[in-house]
Amino acid sequence: MVTVIQSYSVLVVDDDQDIVESLSIYLRHEGYEVLKAYDGLQALEIINTKAVHLLLMDIMMPKLDGIKATLKIREEKNIPIIIVSAKSEDMDKIHGLTVGADDYVTKPFNPLELLARVKSQLRRYTSLGNMDQSHAASKIVIGGLQVDPECRSVTVDGEFVKLTPLEYGILELLCKHPNRVFSAEEIYRRVWNEEGFINDNTIAVHVRRIREKIEINPKEPKYLKVVWGVGYRIEKN
Repeated sequence: MVTVIQSYSVLVVDDDQDIVESLSIYLRHEGYEVLKAYDGLQALEIINTKAVHLLLMDIMMPKLDGIKATLKIREEKNIPIIIVSAKSEDMDKIHGLTVGADDYVTKPFNPLELLARVKSQLRRYTSLGNMDQSHAASKIVIGGLQVDPECRSVTVDGEFVKLTPLEYGILELLCKHPNRVFSAEEIYRRVWNEEGFINDNTIAVHVRRIREKIEINPKEPKYLKVVWGVGYRIEKN
């Protein structure tokens, strides 16, 4: 069971005021502070002026939609973003994850499931990097790739690489076990720290994003390799 700290604030972004109010009731009941926005521009204004620990983001909104807002947020911030949208096709979900969302929930949604995902994302955001509970973690160096579990930072050939909490969690897991192949299900269980909600496409999208950030040529990766039909590994010669 997760203990919710009162200071956690969740920004609910949706042009449907009924949905915003409904989500606000559930979130406040769990002890979260709730901030509200009704389009992407309002969301950006709030993020730039107030402390926000997680966003629930609709896609189809006036002025600035959820996809464009997510892209703008990801230019500077790594806070968890859960897209909550009526667009339920697989390609919509993949697109949402590709632009930087950490999770994707379709409408109509189960409020209890959504709250579970909120708690899970906040848990990772505040504690990711301590999966093995080691407080004496040393830097992991694989060729020009360097991962620092203590600072949760990544550099490639001396240049810092900006990763989301989930991207960092996946990369650290693989780097701690070089040449070992992890299935998508095992990555989900180890990084998400959950048994449910498994989706191979979710892992594939995050891996693709990591490759785009750490590889010179993502199509011919030096570090992060796919073992087709099995899973993913970090290659160390």
